[in-house]
Amino acid sequence: MPATKRVLVVEDDIAYRRVLVDTLKKEDYVVLEAENGRKGLEIALREHPDLLLVDIMMPVMSGMELAKELKKDAWGRDANIIILTNLTSEKTIAEFLAAGAYDYLIKSAWTASEIVKRVIQKLEMSK
Repeated sequence: MPATKRVLVVEDDIAYRRVLVDTLKKEDYVVLEAENGRKGLEIALREHPDLLLVDIMMPVMSGMELAKELKKDAWGRDANIIILTNLTSEKTIAEFLAAGAYDYLIKSAWTASEIVKRVIQKLEMSK
């Protein structure tokens, strides 16, 4: 995968974010990062990454709010979003998919390597 593909990781857990960022960089992605939804939204609207990995539960602005705000933007309407969380309610999953998320991954069920494989699959489909 060429380094021109950019992924934005929006995650408030510093250690988890670092693992994801490092794993993505090993696959030659350009990785942007934010520690909350507000900063993630700002970076996404400014940088237009190819894909966003977004946690749901974050300070300042939740991942759900980020997804809804992003969809108000002309570019953001088509942004590729994969949600990362430990929430498992069907209602929450349905809300995120309705807000435009491509996929919904339960953190405890996926390793960083598996998440990166899902990112690669999505970006390959988006060519």
